Parts: sequence; structure tokens; C-alpha cells
Amino acid sequence: MNPRRWLHEHSLKLLAIRDTPGAIAGGVAIGMFFGVSPLFGLKTAGAIFFAWLTGSNILAAVIAGTMHDLFFPFMPILYRWEYDLGYWLLSRPHEWPPPMHRIHWEGFSWRMWTTFFFGDVGKRLLVGGTVCATPFAIVSFFLTERLVRRHHEKRHPHPDADEIQSSNPS
Repeated sequence: MNPRRWLHEHSLKLLAIRDTPGAIAGGVAIGMFFGVSPLFGLKTAGAIFFAWLTGSNILAAVIAGTMHDLFFPFMPILYRWEYDLGYWLLSRPHEWPPPMHRIHWEGFSWRMWTTFFFGDVGKRLLVGGTVCATPFAIVSFFLTERLVRRHHEKRHPHPDADEIQSSNPS
């Protein structure tokens, strides 16, 4: 996968969406938030739901949510950072987690949602993931809104006030 080509193709898709720059940017921010978050298997569904809930562009949320495909080889590192941050935030007094060791879970217990969400690992990962995903969402919102607004102005330039007055016979 060529990341530069992927970004170019998907940015063109975002610019082709017919919606307001704010709605497109909101969708991208929501998609980026869920793309970086550790919600395995729920990223697209969460992005669609929250884009619909906030009136943001759903297609933009889905496109931006798939951006985590570019970072897929680095996701274990990102998840470890998110876990470490969540561990630090939830521990009293604040401390960093001990080094990782092999976890010996029996059978399929490591694949169960209850093990993830109701155990300490899930809570720490979700808190750290939320804190890590928020800056990505904020930056992507403002950057996308600016780029989409500039693209719309290039494609549909507004006439100057002088042109409007000269064409108006009053």
C-alpha cells in the first residue's frame, strides 16, 4: 500500500462530497477519532452513529475512519502508548505500568468482550485511547475545514462586491 497515493485518492473523494465544509470536517474529525481509538470492530459503526448524531457528513466519517489502515503496522505501538497513558491516568498515585510479560489466558477468554471491557486492560486502553484520539480529531477538523473551504472557493469563486454593483442597474 502506497500511503501517499491512498491519501491523494481519499482526499479527492472528500473534496468531491457535496456538503458544507463544517459538515465534512466534522465527519473527518469523528472518523479520525474512531480510527485512532481502540474500539476493535466498532470503529466504522461508531463513526457512522456519531456523524449521524451530530449532523456531520457520514461518508467523510467513514473515509477518515479507514485511515487507520495506513497505520495498521504501527497499531500495536499506538495501543501500547494508549494503554500506558490510561494506566498512568487511572493509577493513584500516578505511575507508569510495569513491563509487559506474556499473558496466559486460557482458551478463547482473550477474545471475549467481557475480558476486554470489564478487565483493567480495557478501561486503561479506552481512557488512554480517548486522550490520544482527541488531538487527532481536533487538528483534522480545522485542517479539513480549511482545505474544503479553499477547494469550494476555487471551484465556485464568489464575485467581488464591485462586480455585483456594476451588474446591478440601480
